[in-house]
Amino acid sequence: MNVFDVMNAVGLVAFAIVGSLKASDADLDILGIAVLGFLTALGGGITRDVLVGRTPAAFSGSGDVMWAFVGVLLALALAVVVDERGLLDSPALLVPDAVGLAAFAAMGALVGASAGVSSFGVVVLATLTGVGGGTISDVLLDRVPFVLTEDFYASCALIGGVVFVLAVDAGVGRRTAALACAGVVFGLRVVAVHREWRLPQL
Repeated sequence: MNVFDVMNAVGLVAFAIVGSLKASDADLDILGIAVLGFLTALGGGITRDVLVGRTPAAFSGSGDVMWAFVGVLLALALAVVVDERGLLDSPALLVPDAVGLAAFAAMGALVGASAGVSSFGVVVLATLTGVGGGTISDVLLDRVPFVLTEDFYASCALIGGVVFVLAVDAGVGRRTAALACAGVVFGLRVVAVHREWRLPQL
């Protein structure tokens, strides 16, 4: 496994845990918890792949689905013994979640570049891959998506996508640009959590 595989696996597990815990906190049944967990982990990547006209990675192999399943199982086990809200705000989950955001944003940028979309499209796909699954789960829970109302979260993925585009335009290889994207996203997210950054509201 290369560094992207490891980051992707960590992200899938973390996102599945977050989605499942949000569902448990909303008093959904076991099926609802599983559905929200899988959608949070896989929804962004599936949407991205559909937009660029390729078979979603989750449908062409078992790896992503397996890691998401592990996350759902972990969330179910944790929800039995620990308060869901405390877990969602725990640093133990925030760091893996930041790894997942970084990995997904980088993968989204790589897929966009490989598909030949514009620079704007690359940034959109980086952001969508990072936050799409969580947005879908919030909509299903009848909430305004978290990434639109609170925290410095989607902005990290967006900035990472811009870094990828600028690096490629400067002649940097796509793989190196993706690593730079992931590093920026992860660093921004960790600092944002630590310093409680928020975008201004009108």
